[in-house]
Amino acid sequence: MGPLGNADPRQFIADFFTSFTEDLLRTDEDAALIVDRYHTPDIVEIADGHRIDRGKLIAHTRPVRKNRPTIRMEVHEAVADGDRLAARYTLHSSQRGKDLAIEVYFFGRFAPDGRMRQAHMATRAVPAEGGGGQEAATP
Repeated sequence: MGPLGNADPRQFIADFFTSFTEDLLRTDEDAALIVDRYHTPDIVEIADGHRIDRGKLIAHTRPVRKNRPTIRMEVHEAVADGDRLAARYTLHSSQRGKDLAIEVYFFGRFAPDGRMRQAHMATRAVPAEGGGGQEAATP
């Protein structure tokens, strides 16, 4: 993952989550190594009021790997200021014939090398759509 720097914030956040998920799902590499490649050792994420540190994030990768969902991010808007990034996006997920869409309000900080240092997220389920929207790699 490259630095946030002058990157387009929409593309940066889409690439970050897409690459992280693809690395988890397409390789058998140790999940801790993948988490560390995308997050600083002191990572803290607050998702809907739940605190997630490095250990909990690594543990969260187990069900993701087991269920092997397909995901797509539709980034609606994103802005960056220095090491901070705010975004609103919809995460579309499908597994075992079940489609899910989650709207995410993301506020995060990133290290100079592009790894996530801190994140606060508020989410809500929205009606899943059958396709349309913007692929993460091309917001």
